[in-house]
Amino acid sequence: MPRPRKHRHLRKHQQVKIFKPVGVRLSECQTAVLLPEELEALRLVEVDGMYQTQACETMDVARSTFQRILSEARRKVALALSEDMVIVVSGGDVRGIRVRWKCCDCGESWRVVYRNSYKEPEDCPYCASHAIREAQKRKRRRQ
Repeated sequence: MPRPRKHRHLRKHQQVKIFKPVGVRLSECQTAVLLPEELEALRLVEVDGMYQTQACETMDVARSTFQRILSEARRKVALALSEDMVIVVSGGDVRGIRVRWKCCDCGESWRVVYRNSYKEPEDCPYCASHAIREAQKRKRRRQ
């Protein structure tokens, strides 16, 4: 049985974020899951310009652990950028990523929760039409 994970100190808890290549459907891309601690390690070293010794003290992990987290984050980002993959920033306790789909024939919309992989629905659950697409986000009007 593996040892339980040690708590890492993060500046803020990241909500689920998706970064995908422009012009490519979400269902056509493979995913690279970036953990919040990997994003924090990248931010500390690459954005804030900290040395690894300072950054590992900030996250309260050993230097070897920090180096492993950082190298894994760099590998995932480089792979995702070079292979046109979707980058998903999420932790282990996240429920999944919700995508809203809309039927072009009947006008109904529904949500699908993706946990590990993305797959476009084949047909509308209401009318069985194959004319479906990702729904656009609604813009809220301020009053």
